[in-house]
Amino acid sequence: MSVLHSAPRFTLIDGLKGSVSKVLGDHLVEAHEEHGELLFTVHRASIEDALRILRDDFEYQQLMEIAGVDYPSRAERFEVVYMLLSVTRNSRIMVKCTASEDTPVPTVTTLWPNAGWLEREVFDMYGVLFDGNTDLRRILTDYGFEGHPFRKDFPLTGYVELRYSEDQKRVVYEPVKLAQDLRQFDFMSPWEGADYVLPGDEKADMPPIDDPKVTESPKQTGAGAKADDKAAEKVSDAAPAEKDSDAEAPAPEPTEDQPARAKRKGKTTDTAEATEPKKGDAE
Repeated sequence: MSVLHSAPRFTLIDGLKGSVSKVLGDHLVEAHEEHGELLFTVHRASIEDALRILRDDFEYQQLMEIAGVDYPSRAERFEVVYMLLSVTRNSRIMVKCTASEDTPVPTVTTLWPNAGWLEREVFDMYGVLFDGNTDLRRILTDYGFEGHPFRKDFPLTGYVELRYSEDQKRVVYEPVKLAQDLRQFDFMSPWEGADYVLPGDEKADMPPIDDPKVTESPKQTGAGAKADDKAAEKVSDAAPAEKDSDAEAPAPEPTEDQPARAKRKGKTTDTAEATEPKKGDAE
């Protein structure tokens, strides 16, 4: 049964995995298919040479995106993923390499000019350095921002906040005034059983109330003989609707007098003659 999907369909070229792997040779670490696309892992030092081969020999003309991934438990915690598109062959592939905080990745601005902006984003969000990028500045965060927000160990709220001061006419740092409870976030899902007590869980251990609170006397509720006598009184006592009578009630007298109209002279058939001009009148 075929599955229809709104995403555009790209060609998975037969034999492409083998032919690319053969040409890349020693540059290649691993090649496999994932989510209907080919994914090639290459050595970090060979990333520029590998992408040049894919661009020139396999017609992957466009660099669509450079993305970063953070795996804090790995020795080289970062992955830099390059997404390529072949316009002539209607095909997409992904190429990635690994890096750490102090191992720069060779820049690919020599192959695609737009890589300068994309490498700046990965540097800004993850802190990955790109060797050869002559303009490696932050691009998404604010002036003087410290840290890299997409790292898994980055605090959720930060320790200082940045704002522009109208009084000092410059950007100033101030301590964050939000609650700092989330700083010790340990990535453990509470649904899988956390080792600590979540806020509000302490209520689950409270025993049920044995002695419910009740009123001690009728005075506290407003009840009593006086309230019963008041409730027994009929508000509509002696109203006309409550009087029993078998006689038919006379028709009510008219509330206003209307003078009788004079009878109309003639008939409705005379209306046409009344609208016609009389003989002798000037036309």
